[in-house]
Order: sequence, then structure tokens, then C-alpha cells
Amino acid sequence: MKRILVACGNGIATSTVVATKIKEYLNEKNVQVEMTQTKLMEVPSKVQDYDLLITTGQFEGQTGGVPVVKGMPILTGIGAEETKEEVLNILTKA
Repeated sequence: MKRILVACGNGIATSTVVATKIKEYLNEKNVQVEMTQTKLMEVPSKVQDYDLLITTGQFEGQTGGVPVVKGMPILTGIGAEETKEEVLNILTKA
């Protein structure tokens, strides 16, 4: 099972929306994932245990090689399908 870390400013609002939409999309594609939400400032200490990081805010920290996807398109709807496909591609190629 793949693990995704979803980070936003406080680890509650926008990360919940993004995590829910990504999980629904991946379930439709028969990809099982475990989602965890966190604050952006906590990412550097947590990210190494995950297969993918999705952020809804500005993040310039180190991820130790974990791929990062910007999740804002999922919130706005502009480019959402492309972003979901990017997530799927990262998880299925690994």
C-alpha cells in the first residue's frame, strides 16, 4: 500500500479536501493508499516515511527524494484532472 502525506498550513482544512478527492480518485483506479494530513512546517520531520507529498501551500523544504505534487489545482478545479493523473503516475511507476 502506498502512503501519501498531504500538507497545508494548519493540517486541517485544505489538506482534508485534497486528501478526500485524491483518495476517491485513486480508489476508482484500484490503487490503495493510506493518507495522512499534516502542517507544512512538520513535513521535513515526517516526509521520509511516505511515497508522495502533496502540498496546498508554499513548500521549499527538503523531502529526501520523496516526489512532491502541488495540490492547489485539486482545490480550484483548474488542472485538477492533470494533477490527479500525475499522482497516479507517480504511485504506479514506483
